[in-house]
Amino acid sequence: MSDLTETQVDCPYCGESIGILVDPSEVGDEYTEDCQVCCQPIVMRSDPMNGSVAVRREDETTF
Repeated sequence: MSDLTETQVDCPYCGESIGILVDPSEVGDEYTEDCQVCCQPIVMRSDPMNGSVAVRREDETTF
């Protein structure tokens, strides 16, 4: 079982900074989570190179 790490990302819709929990063992996985402020769906992908999280709007096709 991995320890979850909290990280901050900026919502690509409203621009607010939100805190999310990242599981370091799931590097490279892509998932969707609603913004805690505006409730829009944010697609997130953990970066295998540095452990950061890339975010994009659901209607965008690439990071």
